Amino acid sequence: MASEQLTSTDYISHHLTNWTFGKHPHEGWMFAETKEQASEMGFNAIHVDSMLWSIGLGIIFCLIFWLVAKKATSGTPGKLQAFVEMIVDFVNNNVKDSYSGTSKLIAPLALTIFVWIFLMNLMDLIPVDWIPVLAQKIGAAMGHDPHHVYMKIVPSTDPNVTLGMSFSVFALIIFYSIKEKGFGGFLGELTLHPFSTKNPVMQAILIPVNFILEFVTLIAKPISLGLRLFGNMYAGELIFILIALMPFWIQWALSVPWAIFHILVITLQAFVFMMLTIVYLSLASSTEH
Repeated sequence: MASEQLTSTDYISHHLTNWTFGKHPHEGWMFAETKEQASEMGFNAIHVDSMLWSIGLGIIFCLIFWLVAKKATSGTPGKLQAFVEMIVDFVNNNVKDSYSGTSKLIAPLALTIFVWIFLMNLMDLIPVDWIPVLAQKIGAAMGHDPHHVYMKIVPSTDPNVTLGMSFSVFALIIFYSIKEKGFGGFLGELTLHPFSTKNPVMQAILIPVNFILEFVTLIAKPISLGLRLFGNMYAGELIFILIALMPFWIQWALSVPWAIFHILVITLQAFVFMMLTIVYLSLASSTEH
């Protein structure tokens, strides 16, 4: 439920502000107490909450799958083992259907992306005030102004996280393109398509045009991949926050249906990110042209 000590605007702004640590141009290294201070830190800042929650969820994912693999049995599997095997088979089948190469890295990568993003998205189903208010109480007990204590718990609503993941995929796209086609083949792909000719004069004229078109297409992949996930999750989080501003008797009537629908959204966004990664890496590994 929304805090009574904040206006609606302050409440929304507080819930959408990350716990930020960085170097302020005038005050040195510090935790930002306001959104303006965090903005002034620029690139000399890190979103501590996004890092803690994303890394923590990644560790939980690895731990669960490691324990299941360690205790896996060929006999009648337990419910957790059966659930994990279902996820692994689901991802593996999608990789087989969509990836044309032979790399053994793609299936584990796709599994990691799907489960990790799903877990990060799943945090959006926790009531919006529970953990931020808990963080405020802990901060107040430590002598801090609770209004300056921030805690965003959905890493995928932070563009730094989603773009960081998408640019990691972009690095793999470049790696596989050069590995499978060679540097010359990769360069030729950027300069000799989509317009090609055997006339050397026309080739020289078309190379800059081809490069601009192909480079824009190439760089658009990670940007669209990251912003798509961020935009959908940020919108979902904002709706939960707006619902929390309403009277208590309306909150349950709206939040429960939205949470049920949001289960589909968080799963779909994890699946889309995974599938686009597989498709992009498949195209990067293709040597047909």
